[in-house]
Amino acid sequence: MATDAMVRPDEISQILKRQLLGFKKEIDVYETGTVLYVGDGIARVHGLGNVRATELVEFPNGIMGMALNLEADNVGCVLFGEDSHIKEGDTVRRTERIVEVPVGEELLGRGVHPPGQPPDGQGGIDASPTPPVAPTVTCTRFTSRFALPRPVQRSQKAARSEGSPLGAE
Repeated sequence: MATDAMVRPDEISQILKRQLLGFKKEIDVYETGTVLYVGDGIARVHGLGNVRATELVEFPNGIMGMALNLEADNVGCVLFGEDSHIKEGDTVRRTERIVEVPVGEELLGRGVHPPGQPPDGQGGIDASPTPPVAPTVTCTRFTSRFALPRPVQRSQKAARSEGSPLGAE
């Protein structure tokens, strides 16, 4: 063997030291999380700081879930798959998509899983409009209150003392 072609161990260690010193470990707790608890079709996840309510999150093995219970230190997720495939310590990832289910004539006669995936093996569903499951519609305002012609009595004794039955004018 030629000694010119051989790499010396001290050269390798210096190269590795330079690469390790330049390595910066970045953990993004706002986009990923760690499973704290799983059971009964739900999972508690630490992290996911930027997740929104009803957002899809992805667990290992392609299992999807929906973030519902947003607390200060963890997020409660409903699982759209078998929870036996998920264990504590698994990494969870945001998808930045609100849960939506396809609608249209392509769904006639077919059943779908909660995230809109067909279990029948006949291929995907090509329904283009996919409205969000939880619409972001604001409530209409309550009607304005009107003044009552006389004070409302607050006890049954006072109401019965007027001589008219309850509920009658």
